[in-house]
This record gives sequence, C-alpha cells and structure tokens, in this order.
Amino acid sequence: MKRKHRTFGSAAAVILLALACLALALPAALADPHSLLPAALLVAAAAVVLLVYRVRFRKFVRGQLCGDVFEGSHVQFTLAGLPNPAFLVAGDTLLWYNKAFLEDILGGKEIALAPVHSVLRGLDIAICARPHGQDITVAGGRYTAYASPAQAENGASVVYLVDDTFYKDTLDEYTASRPACLIIVLDSYDELFTDMKDSEQAHELESINSLLEEYIAKTNGGFLRRVANNRYIAVVEERDIARMRKERFTILDQVRSLHPGGAVTLSIGVGHGGKTLRECQEMARESIDIALGRGGDQAAVKTADGFEFYGGVSHGVEKRSHVRSRIIAGALADAIKSSDSVLIMGHRLSDLDAIGSAIGVLRICKMCGVPAVITVRQKATLATPLLDSFIEAGEAHNFIEPEETLPVITPQTLLVVVDTYQKRLLESSEIYEKCKRVVVIDHHRMAVGHIDNPMLLYHEPYASSASELVCELLQFMPTEGNITPLEAQALLAGIMLDTRSFALHVGVRTFEAAAWLRSRGAQTAGTKLLFNTSKEEYEARAQIVEGAYIYKGCAIAIADDPGMGMNAVLPMAANDLLTINGVDASFVAVAKGGGINISARSMGALNVQVILEPMGGGGHLTMAGAQLPDCTKETAEARIREEIDRYRAEQNSQNTKNNNHALLQGR
Repeated sequence: MKRKHRTFGSAAAVILLALACLALALPAALADPHSLLPAALLVAAAAVVLLVYRVRFRKFVRGQLCGDVFEGSHVQFTLAGLPNPAFLVAGDTLLWYNKAFLEDILGGKEIALAPVHSVLRGLDIAICARPHGQDITVAGGRYTAYASPAQAENGASVVYLVDDTFYKDTLDEYTASRPACLIIVLDSYDELFTDMKDSEQAHELESINSLLEEYIAKTNGGFLRRVANNRYIAVVEERDIARMRKERFTILDQVRSLHPGGAVTLSIGVGHGGKTLRECQEMARESIDIALGRGGDQAAVKTADGFEFYGGVSHGVEKRSHVRSRIIAGALADAIKSSDSVLIMGHRLSDLDAIGSAIGVLRICKMCGVPAVITVRQKATLATPLLDSFIEAGEAHNFIEPEETLPVITPQTLLVVVDTYQKRLLESSEIYEKCKRVVVIDHHRMAVGHIDNPMLLYHEPYASSASELVCELLQFMPTEGNITPLEAQALLAGIMLDTRSFALHVGVRTFEAAAWLRSRGAQTAGTKLLFNTSKEEYEARAQIVEGAYIYKGCAIAIADDPGMGMNAVLPMAANDLLTINGVDASFVAVAKGGGINISARSMGALNVQVILEPMGGGGHLTMAGAQLPDCTKETAEARIREEIDRYRAEQNSQNTKNNNHALLQGR
C-alpha cells in the first residue's frame, strides 16, 4: 500500500509545482514579456509529467482492482479464481472483473472503469437479480447473467456469467425441429372435376401435385401424402411453418394462378406447437374446418390467441348437389321433434335475412308439431316493416323479447341460431348460455369466436343468405302445411337484402330458391315495399353519402349518430356509395353510444370481411360490419385507412406474383 501513497504524493507535488510556476509566470510576464517563454516551457513540462503520472495511476488502479491477489481484500478468496466470468459494477461503471471475464469476454483487452454497456449491451441488473437471470449474447457466446440480490452500500453489484451456449442452441434446435401437421384440401373437388374427362382430371391433378410436392420439398425434410382425391396431409418442422407464415403461404397463389379467375383453389389447416404429433393433427383439423367454413382458398393457423388467416381472396364455389340439404332437413326435423320447445334467434340489430330465415324455421317447427317462438328485440331491429306485416296478420304471438324466454328454458329446449355463427353477435348471449342444445344455420364466413360444438350445423359460405339455406330445407319438407305466401315473402326479402336484389353473390341455387318462393305465393312488388324508407332516413342517408370521400378505390364516410330509429341508414348509405364510379368498396362509420359502428360493402373486388376482421368485425366477402367500443371518429377513420393500405399492399404483391408466374409459364 506504500506504493499507492507514493503515487498520490508524486501526483500532488507535480500539481503544486505547476500551480506555483503559473503563479510566478504571470507577474514576470507583466514586468518582462521576454521571460514568458521559459515559464511557458516549464508549465508544459509540468503538464507532460502530470499526464505520465495519470497513465501510471490508472494502470496501478487496474492492477489493484483486476489482479488475482491484492492484500486485505476478500475478493481474492471468492471471485478472482472463479472459472466463470465475473465482474463488479456500480451504476454503469465496470469497477472490477476476474481473469475469466478478461479472457472470455474482453479477449485479453483491459477496459477497467469503462461503461459496462459498451461490453454487455442491454444488461439490466434488476433482471439479472431475478432467479432466472438475464440472457446475454456477447463474444460469440450465449450467457445467462446473474447478479447479487442486494447491492452494497455504495451501489455496487457483483455479476457473474454462466456460459450455456450449447444448451440454448440445443433448445432452439429442438423447438425449431418440432413436428407440425398440415391438412391440405382441394376446394370443391366434386364440382370442378365432375364434368372433366379422365385425362383432363389427371392433367389437373398432376399440376397441383407437382406444385405441392415442390412446396413441401423446400422444407427441412418434410413429407407429403395424398390420403383422398381432394385431401393431403403433410408433416413438416416448426421452422418450416415459420417460413410459410412469413411468406404468407405462397402455394395458395400458385395453385390459384393455374386457371384464370382462380377456379382451382386450396384450403390449408395448420396445427403446430402441440405436445405430440396427434395433438398437432387435431389442431390442423380444427384449422381446416374453420378455413373451409370461411369459404376456402386460405390457410388457417391456430395460435394461442385464436386463429390467423392467410389468403381468402376468392369467392366460394357453389355446390350443385342438394344431397346435404336433404340430410340436414331430416336431421333438423328429428332434433325439433325430440325437443319440448324451440327458440329461434338471430343476431343483434336483426335484419330482413335474420327475421326471414327465422320465420322459415318457425314454419318447420309448426310442421313438426313442436311449440316455437322467435326471440327478437322489436325496438332494436332493421326489419321493422316485416315484423309489422306479421303483427297486422295476427302473428304477434310468434315474436317475443329475449328476457321473456329465459324462465321457460328447459334442458330439452332447442335453440336454433340463424344468420350468424358468432357468439358475440347473438341477440341474447344469456339464452345461448342457458340452452344446452343448439343448431346453427348460417352463410357467413367463419371467424374466431364461433359457437362451439353445435349439435347440428348447416353452414354454407357459398350461399347468398340464410334465407336461401332455410328455403332449401323447406323444399325437403312435406308439401302439405308448408309456408304461407306471407312467409314466402319474408324469405324472399331476406334473399333480396343480402344479394342487393339479385345483383351480388348469387348462384344457380339462389334463383332456384327464389323461383320456389314465387311458386309459394311470394309477391316481388310486395317484397320491394319492405325496403322503403322514411323521408328522415332518406335525408340522413343522403347526408352521409355527401360527406364521403374516395381513398384508394374505397368510399369512406364518417358521421355522427343519425338518431333513434335510424339503424338502417348505415347499410343503405354503404350500398349507395357503391353506385359511384371508381368505388370498389364502401365504409360507413357512425358514432354510437361512445363507440363507432362500421358498415362495409363491396362489389367483390375487395374482401371487406378480411379488412374489418383485424378491427374485431366480420361478415362476408361483399358485406361486413364492426363495432369499436370506446373509440373516436378520428381513430376509427385512421384504422379503416390503415387496413385498406394493408389490404391493397397485399393485393398488389399477389398481382405481381401472379404476373411473374404467368410470364414463367409463357416461357
């Protein structure tokens, strides 16, 4: 310790000498300017001596702090000989480190008293003090940093590093190599290949098989097997799923580009992250079910937060066979006959399709001889004219408020949900939770939060409306006692609403259902009267349309609450905006009860369901909606524009890929 005192004494002597020289130089310079030069040389010499002593002093401190042995210190008996890198830090200053830290972390370069974050980026002493420590990557290795749980009085902490590079790399490799399962389905195989010759079928399947085999061949040892005419199973690794998600499942675009208009499409269900391969297969099965329920031509990946979807830009392919309708009609009749009562319920703010399809199901219940009612909030519906027409016809007893049904529900009560598959959109969640037996009839694309495990599900995304599906069920019921002209008119109104008077999303079966309803007495002129609006509604609708603007081919209108009884204004204004040239889709957002209600429509060029889903909405390719609680008009407008930007970017990227693929095929 004497050397340390001599060092401090020498440094102090040099400093005093420099100050004395400076004090003598000033008076001498004033008396004789020529004497300034020797004094300046003397001061400079003193500064050089001081600098040399400063370097020697820092070297001495490093030697004392970071050496293996220094007298009177307990550190030499604890951390100096520790094989793991260890150091002492106070604040952001590296005070001391052992030989292992010097060699393994610093590479032999002394940097004592330097900022610790210049060596260990992101080091957080508070995190290091936790039981699991902090992961640190430095000097090409992966370490876990542990700190003393309590700091010294001077704020210093002892930190040591455990080199677990091998174990962490092994864990990463294990995680990345975990098996994942893909179920791949060729959409509407029967409808597409029925009329083809065997040679044409073989050619089409060969093209699809080649693309799938090439896609799976890019994985890390994955394999593909065809298990049915239209079904494949692939097993790949977790790292391959991560790459596929990052590339947004390019195989969907490749198969779609085989034919103009995307006549051939795939649906993919992905199961990954399960404890066993069987669990992954179950997750893949759930994913493929929801992908097909959303209309196909997309990949569904089950995650911890629900599902992620990729693709879904094509229209569903209409099925021409009525076999499933006949089977569902028989199963529904059996379920009704085994019940003591039936409740029929649609979605909140029920429209003509929800009420019309509910009236059709009510007729099936009457034909089965089971008491049934339609539960609807008559003060919060968009189908008031239709309800009024039935009340005037003496059918008021068939409609009841949701709260009035709760006391009469029994274990044998059957709940039939129409025109929605989402629990959060039900007219009454209390009725759903109390009823143990549920049947669902819906045409909307499936989304996260759907009704779990209904005893009977009739879900066809290709259908124009729920009324069309109920119409097909009624056709397989006995002719005697079937629907009345007024009921037929209600079903026709539901079809006309969702197809915009047979302009959008219609197929052969839509017109077949309309023709059958016409034969049962439905009057088109009388049905059209149900769409009439009041003068106040017309003025509110015109005001919303007037305030709209066009953004990237989409009409956006933001407005205040139009007032009580104006619920139909939103969808009507959205439909009106589609008649403007250059508008592919319309979005109408209206402030309502502290939140924002959004109604979206399109002509098919944009999938408004995909655009509104990230905002918690849903619906169909050409018709969707969303509700944003606790949201301002400015925030809602920004989110709509953001989702439009994202959709347009993906659309442009897909068009570029299709063009490049077409050029490659042309070569």
